[in-house]
Amino acid sequence: MMPRLMAFLVCLLTIAATAAGNSAPGKIIIAHRGASGYLPEHTLEAYSYAFALGADYIEPDLVLTKDKVFICLHDIHLEATTNVEEVFPDRHREDGKWYAADFTLDEIKRLSAHERVEERFPKTGPRLEVPTFEEFLQLIRGLNASTGRAAGIYPELKQPAWHRAAGLPVEEAFLEILARYGYTGPDAKIFVQCFEADCLLRMRNELKSELPQIQVMGSGEDAAAMLSEEGLKRIAEYAQGVGPAKPAIEKDPAAVARAHAAGLLVHVYTFRADSVPTMYKDFGEELRTFLHTFGVDGVWTDYPDQALSCVAPPPDPESRKANPGLISNLLEHK
Repeated sequence: MMPRLMAFLVCLLTIAATAAGNSAPGKIIIAHRGASGYLPEHTLEAYSYAFALGADYIEPDLVLTKDKVFICLHDIHLEATTNVEEVFPDRHREDGKWYAADFTLDEIKRLSAHERVEERFPKTGPRLEVPTFEEFLQLIRGLNASTGRAAGIYPELKQPAWHRAAGLPVEEAFLEILARYGYTGPDAKIFVQCFEADCLLRMRNELKSELPQIQVMGSGEDAAAMLSEEGLKRIAEYAQGVGPAKPAIEKDPAAVARAHAAGLLVHVYTFRADSVPTMYKDFGEELRTFLHTFGVDGVWTDYPDQALSCVAPPPDPESRKANPGLISNLLEHK
């Protein structure tokens, strides 16, 4: 318990000194799985540090356990970010994967969470837990109350169709938990995201949710169709924004203007300081290209503090102009 306690103390002490907030209204920084560039993803420690670093929104991915408890986990299976193979060696399915839906919360809490990117953190570090969604909500509510901030949340429902087929429908239970913690109505400090349009449509039309929603997408042909004028008009009927992968906007920068014309925000994923594409000279150039040249409204990042430093546009108007060489390189990747 001591390393866990010390991590929280460091985070809480850092909050007072560093949680400055966003300096450019309209642009938001979303902590991707928490401050996952600095601490293992989807842990209370990573979420705490993201808050301390000033993230505007903090993202938990959500899946259900066998006993219908939401836990914060990127995948529907466990082996990528826990030691489930050691603790429950015989509990995998025929495909060789250990599914969260096959385990109770008590069993999940016996596991140790670790970062999937081993170059960042070794798996042999201090024991960290897989948190529940309610633990996440309690953490953010407590930190907001104790600091006077209003950090938002950006939960993603992972594979709701798969869960429904497994007898674990997610939408009603998800909205019920949010309502208990005060997340109701169109002005709630939340964006609900999902890759599956049917899930977002169901929450909006059948369950009458008024919460802000984001249609997440990749960067292939499906994304190109969604980012067309007609596709964006359809999305605007049930969502407040789109969340494309970076290459979708690099291939088609005009998609940002089309989305804005449809009344939609554009939040792009994922920006990593330790994995900058070669067409950019550094992490700052990549971020500023999206935020100020392409004009997106927000970015998901593993490094929220570094992204926040890029939110305000450069003071020199000339430095805001697109780099022609960079744009040419991007267009060559179509």
